[in-house]
Amino acid sequence: MYEKKAREILAINLKKYRNQLGLSQEKFAEKLDTEPYYISHIENARRNIQIDMIGKIADILEVKLKDLFLEENG
Repeated sequence: MYEKKAREILAINLKKYRNQLGLSQEKFAEKLDTEPYYISHIENARRNIQIDMIGKIADILEVKLKDLFLEENG
Protein backbone atom coordinates (compact mmCIF):
# COMPACT_ATOMS: atom_id res chain seq x y z
CA MET A 1 0.00 0.00 0.00
CA TYR A 2 2.78 2.43 0.91
CA GLU A 3 4.52 1.94 -2.45
CA LYS A 4 1.37 2.74 -4.38
CA LYS A 5 0.79 5.88 -2.30
CA ALA A 6 4.30 7.15 -3.09
CA ARG A 7 3.74 6.47 -6.80
CA GLU A 8 0.43 8.34 -6.68
CA ILE A 9 2.01 11.39 -5.04
CA LEU A 10 4.87 11.33 -7.55
CA ALA A 11 2.36 11.06 -10.41
CA ILE A 12 0.34 14.05 -9.23
CA ASN A 13 3.40 16.21 -8.66
CA LEU A 14 5.11 15.27 -11.91
CA LYS A 15 2.03 16.26 -13.88
CA LYS A 16 1.60 19.48 -11.87
CA TYR A 17 5.20 20.66 -12.33
CA ARG A 18 5.32 19.56 -15.97
CA ASN A 19 2.18 21.56 -16.72
CA GLN A 20 3.54 24.58 -14.84
CA LEU A 21 6.48 24.58 -17.24
CA GLY A 22 4.11 24.24 -20.19
CA LEU A 23 5.66 20.95 -21.28
CA SER A 24 3.62 18.32 -23.09
CA GLN A 25 4.31 14.69 -22.29
CA GLU A 26 6.07 14.47 -25.65
CA LYS A 27 8.39 17.42 -24.96
CA PHE A 28 9.08 16.23 -21.44
CA ALA A 29 9.86 12.72 -22.68
CA GLU A 30 12.28 14.22 -25.20
CA LYS A 31 14.11 16.11 -22.43
CA LEU A 32 14.17 12.94 -20.32
CA ASP A 33 15.43 10.92 -23.30
CA THR A 34 12.55 8.47 -23.15
CA GLU A 35 9.18 7.83 -24.81
CA PRO A 36 5.88 9.65 -24.08
CA TYR A 37 4.19 6.40 -23.03
CA TYR A 38 6.75 6.15 -20.19
CA ILE A 39 5.69 9.59 -18.90
CA SER A 40 2.05 8.60 -19.21
CA HIS A 41 2.65 5.46 -17.16
CA ILE A 42 4.41 7.44 -14.44
CA GLU A 43 1.68 10.09 -14.36
CA ASN A 44 -0.95 7.38 -14.03
CA ALA A 45 0.98 5.67 -11.19
CA ARG A 46 1.32 2.51 -13.30
CA ARG A 47 5.09 2.43 -13.34
CA ASN A 48 7.71 2.00 -10.65
CA ILE A 49 10.80 4.00 -11.62
CA GLN A 50 14.43 4.07 -10.53
CA ILE A 51 15.66 6.71 -8.09
CA ASP A 52 18.17 7.99 -10.67
CA MET A 53 15.32 8.68 -13.08
CA ILE A 54 13.41 10.53 -10.35
CA GLY A 55 16.48 12.72 -9.82
CA LYS A 56 16.65 13.46 -13.52
CA ILE A 57 12.94 14.33 -13.52
CA ALA A 58 13.48 16.76 -10.63
CA ASP A 59 16.37 18.40 -12.49
CA ILE A 60 14.34 18.88 -15.66
CA LEU A 61 11.36 20.22 -13.71
CA GLU A 62 13.71 22.50 -11.74
CA VAL A 63 12.39 21.30 -8.37
CA LYS A 64 13.97 19.66 -5.37
CA LEU A 65 13.71 15.90 -5.23
CA LYS A 66 11.63 16.09 -2.06
CA ASP A 67 9.07 18.30 -3.83
CA LEU A 68 8.09 15.38 -6.03
CA PHE A 69 6.97 13.48 -2.92
CA LEU A 70 5.23 16.21 -0.94
CA GLU A 71 1.54 15.53 -0.61
CA GLU A 72 -0.72 18.55 -0.84
CA ASN A 73 -3.29 18.92 1.90
CA GLY A 74 -6.77 19.53 0.80
